[in-house]
Amino acid sequence: MNPESIMTVLCGLAILVGVAGTIIPVLPGSILIGLSLLAWAIWGGAGTAGWVVFGVGVAFVVAGVAASAVLTGRKLKEHKIPNRSVVIGLVLGVAGMFIIPVVGLFVGFAVGLLLSEYLRTRNFRTAMTSSWAALKATGLGMLVEFGLACLAASTWVIGVWVAAAS
Repeated sequence: MNPESIMTVLCGLAILVGVAGTIIPVLPGSILIGLSLLAWAIWGGAGTAGWVVFGVGVAFVVAGVAASAVLTGRKLKEHKIPNRSVVIGLVLGVAGMFIIPVVGLFVGFAVGLLLSEYLRTRNFRTAMTSSWAALKATGLGMLVEFGLACLAASTWVIGVWVAAAS
């Protein structure tokens, strides 16, 4: 195996981890995809095709991160959910990873968000409503970022085919 082939395989694995990272927040996500595309453009031996793939792929990655942030942020502001509640949800989500394998992150995030909202509003029904809205907003943001990360990965796959054919 030549160095370009090894780089292509390593970048492919990193892109796969990056795509998974858009859904599983413990793994690096979109940033890893962008860095992998850059590494492949530099050392993958694809020449001009590598740089075209990098440009298109990074455009998808940036669009995904931006759309996720805008969609999630807009919904959180719309429901007047403070950043503190999200941070508490994230902290309990990380703790949940160690307490409940596989699903602990999601359970911990939801429980932390609900507890924080209950402490803020002192009304369980209101806390449930705002927590559910925050969970839906977070899920929508993750879904959009995942879709655009898949497009970036698909761009790389097409670039690999083009580079192999030439």
